[in-house]
Amino acid sequence: MTISALDLFKIGIGPSSSHTVGPMRAACGFARHLRDAGLLQAVRRVQVRLYGSLAATGIGHGTDRAVVAGLMGIEPDQADPDAMAQAVDGVQLDGRLPLAGGRELAFDWHQDLKLLPVNLPWHPNALRLAAHGGGGVGDVLYENTYYSVGGGFIVDEAQAAAGQTGTADLPLELPYASGEQLLALCRQHGLSVAELVLRNERAWRPEADTRAALLAIWQVMKACVARGLRHEGVLPGGLEVVRRAPAMHARLNARDSRPNLITQTFSAMDWVNLYALAVNEENAAGGRVVTAPTNGAAGIIPAVLHYFMDFQRGAHDGDVVDFLLAATAIGVLIKTNASISGAEVGCQGEVGAACAMAAAGLTQVLGGTPEQVENAAEIGLEHNLGLTCDPVGGLVQVPCIERNAMAAIKAINAAQLALSGDGTHMISLDAAILTLRETGRDMLDKYKETSRGGLAVAYTEC
Repeated sequence: MTISALDLFKIGIGPSSSHTVGPMRAACGFARHLRDAGLLQAVRRVQVRLYGSLAATGIGHGTDRAVVAGLMGIEPDQADPDAMAQAVDGVQLDGRLPLAGGRELAFDWHQDLKLLPVNLPWHPNALRLAAHGGGGVGDVLYENTYYSVGGGFIVDEAQAAAGQTGTADLPLELPYASGEQLLALCRQHGLSVAELVLRNERAWRPEADTRAALLAIWQVMKACVARGLRHEGVLPGGLEVVRRAPAMHARLNARDSRPNLITQTFSAMDWVNLYALAVNEENAAGGRVVTAPTNGAAGIIPAVLHYFMDFQRGAHDGDVVDFLLAATAIGVLIKTNASISGAEVGCQGEVGAACAMAAAGLTQVLGGTPEQVENAAEIGLEHNLGLTCDPVGGLVQVPCIERNAMAAIKAINAAQLALSGDGTHMISLDAAILTLRETGRDMLDKYKETSRGGLAVAYTEC
């Protein structure tokens, strides 16, 4: 598997990379195939079937709406969240679907879009799309099944059966498949982790383009934080979760104008919490976010990177690039050797991965050696092992929003612990990733993004 930094860090919309961005990309690709194959004029009906975790939490995660938006030809990285919401509302109200942005079809939201609580063979996040030439279930013009495998990555049925991962298989200059190999290559070539990843990114694009793209990603992250600090009110979905970031921002600005010893001690941590909350409140509201490496964990890397840029004297754009490149190295290893899908391994694969990536990125820009970077990532991942994915009400709100704040602080501490040593430690990153995978396999399905266990059940029982 070859994964670029721009595969891990994708611009999309909330609230979920696997339940919103992935299904939206699948539906958009389905509609594009119909258009390119010259089938649009023959289509009379489109049917959507959501399976497994997509069915269990699809409404709360906006999967139904994301698929409809994709069928309309809307790409997640280009979508205006407000305009998209209005367009999807129109389909639900009028029962007319502009397929691929073109001719309108009748679309019965309740008959043509079904949630089926059964798992398909390859992954718990599955959807089947069918285009019919007649009004009934016969006369299938084109049908395909897609799996949303985490972080917005998708594969169709043929790719899944062939063991493909939805990423390009490109020859890298310095390929690695484990943390051990990564460190060996860094030593052999005298490279930092960030420098090695940058060398590999040349397989996709020139170095200058990679730097520019990562800085553009950072701008989207910062814009998401800024929107989260401005937007007040209650998050959608029925839990009546009040956005906290704007009021917290006002309090911090007022408090920091009259500092004392305890507020000075807490200041940096409070700002990290604020940034994480701001991002994930925007995500929960369906706003524009960067998968990092997923939407459910989208606040951790921006919060830690903001922390460095705000509190480190002399921080500059080159640090942003190095941070995201080092984070990429860890994200690639976790996705390749385990999973970043909450529906597959629980939240340890989302928040745990993001925490490890942020810890690695911070250690990199603070001058850490490759061994210290690997150590920081291992610490960040190790102390999220076993974390369940149990969103209350199927919404990416409770405990997801606060969970990002907690993991951002944990990532900073992991970097601090790693930098206090020489990189030597007992449990390797590879061992932690293997443990993540095995723990995910052992975890009951009710704790893996189904809202049928854990805090999701505890809330309803209160």
